[in-house]
Amino acid sequence: MEISPIQDLKITPDIVQPYPDPSVGREGVIVIDNGSFNCRAGWMLKEKPALIFRNMLAKPRKDRNKKDVDVATVPVTQIGNDIVNIEALRLQLRTQFDRNVVTHYNVQEQIFDYIFTKLGINSENGVPHKIMITESLFNPNYCRGLMSELLFECYDVPGLSYGVDSLLSYYSNQRAKNGLIIATGFHTTHVIPVMDGRMVVQNVRRINIGGSQMIAFLHRCLQLKYTFHINAITLSRSEVLLHKYGEFAYDYMEALRNWASLEYYEKNVKKIQLPYSQTAAAPTLTNEQKFEKKKELSRRLVEINARRREERLAQDEELLMQLQQLEESAEDGDDIREALAEHSLKDAGELKRMIGTVNSRIDKTRQKMNAPIAGSSSQPIPADTDKLMQPPSNMSIVEWVEETRRKRDAIIEKRQVRRQRKQDLAKRRTAAAQERMRIISHLARKEKGSDDFGIRDEDWDVYKQISRDEDSDNENENERLLECEIILKQYDATYEDPLLAMSGSAAELYQLHVGVERIRAPEILFQPSIVGSCEAGLAETIDFVLKLFHAEQRSCLVENIFLTGGCAKIRGFKERLSREMKEMLPFEARFDIETARDPVLDGWNGASKFCLTETFRQSLITRQLYEECGGEYMKEHGNGNPTIVSVVSA
Repeated sequence: MEISPIQDLKITPDIVQPYPDPSVGREGVIVIDNGSFNCRAGWMLKEKPALIFRNMLAKPRKDRNKKDVDVATVPVTQIGNDIVNIEALRLQLRTQFDRNVVTHYNVQEQIFDYIFTKLGINSENGVPHKIMITESLFNPNYCRGLMSELLFECYDVPGLSYGVDSLLSYYSNQRAKNGLIIATGFHTTHVIPVMDGRMVVQNVRRINIGGSQMIAFLHRCLQLKYTFHINAITLSRSEVLLHKYGEFAYDYMEALRNWASLEYYEKNVKKIQLPYSQTAAAPTLTNEQKFEKKKELSRRLVEINARRREERLAQDEELLMQLQQLEESAEDGDDIREALAEHSLKDAGELKRMIGTVNSRIDKTRQKMNAPIAGSSSQPIPADTDKLMQPPSNMSIVEWVEETRRKRDAIIEKRQVRRQRKQDLAKRRTAAAQERMRIISHLARKEKGSDDFGIRDEDWDVYKQISRDEDSDNENENERLLECEIILKQYDATYEDPLLAMSGSAAELYQLHVGVERIRAPEILFQPSIVGSCEAGLAETIDFVLKLFHAEQRSCLVENIFLTGGCAKIRGFKERLSREMKEMLPFEARFDIETARDPVLDGWNGASKFCLTETFRQSLITRQLYEECGGEYMKEHGNGNPTIVSVVSA
């Protein structure tokens, strides 16, 4: 399967445009599509905007540690495409938007400075050009008033007009007078019915789900799936993955069942390679080198086990000597009750049994120490293939291999259980830790009412007594596991050496498998409950809006469904919406769904075309009207917001 490298956002800094533009002149209108994700600005009559940049700025904080500097250095504010690496300045990013409404006009002023500077405007007293700017649907009058105040008072523009990007995109594509606009934005999605070329204001509905929620959800899903690469999975990379691999499922539940199939998963999963640093000592080893390396590891393991056996043998011999002295003292008639209590023994009979146990343990340890020494002191360790092990006489080779595999799996499972138990013991409130403390307190108890554990050095031998048997089991397990692996390597062709498997390609450890996440992230537009939102999805909202109209008007609306906005570019959106419309409309009802020619730029293109019309000149707010009627004043037109009178309380 093809592995694609991860793609970061490629940002190229904007250059200063020549001014005045010969094709526009000094009377040209500046068109600004002030979106909450991207800002598009340029001159009217152009095929595309001159500037397209992320609508945000990065303002570093002052370094408070540098107090002794004579001249205070002002941090450089980066705006738009000047921010080459967004993730490096993620915590310093600022935007003028609260969702899709402009509320921070100090940031908006710096964005305007960036736009006018990059367009090359170098006039001294202001910006001598009319401005056509977009605003959010049903933008509050107070916010519009502050925007007008900023442009007229700070930049002294000669005229200003407002429009809505989704309506301008509808106008740019020259759609019919009746239709239903589905405008998918970065923070919100709007369902806008249009009748007789005018927006039906009272029937417009909004969903607070957009591209930002999809990106954040995909980002979180991938981080939870690959916790080891949590820092490498950034919002910028998640944005690229969403637009490149995301898609709307035609039938979401059926798609989930398909992704549960291993065959479908292997066929459709997208493997993304994260950047990683290849270690210098990574040449591929030959079979002889691999064998020598493993033989060296085996030799080290033998040495470690031999050292542990010697330490344990010395401890057992010392313990045996103490126990034998106690036995001799008991034969002489001395009182040994206190000495027996120190060794957690009750009477002389238990002392004899303890002596026998320690003796047998010493004999076993000496046998283990002498066996490998006799064969390895003068001879090299033979290869695994030199000595072919034979199955028992009462078992066939197949049965022997199966039995060996079961034994190996049982040993590995036992190790995992022991490892989990150690993790539980590290936590105070687990049942395993509480049981361990109960055993320790029981072994350390001397007499009723005494609490002097830890005063004597021999008190701490309790921990050795608890862990001694477990260490012995570990050694036996290592030997049995090594024997099982030798048998499987000799007789089982499907067996893979875990040491060689772990030393595979490092690139595989830095891969993202983007599978069901491709459809989960966009699905929140139709099912907001996936991200915990209690709002209705897009299909339910469209159904609700259509039921607000009569049957004849409803048929006119569904025959011209228009998709615009950045999320309309995600694959499968039109097909998924077609399926939802078939379910909500009567049998064999006619409907038509069309996507904008350019869902992202058609808002700016529509505003550019609108500047050539007589309606634009009539809707223009001049400096005189601004001073006479105030900043909240606006003139209605078919591509903008309706006039809503602000209620002033007495």
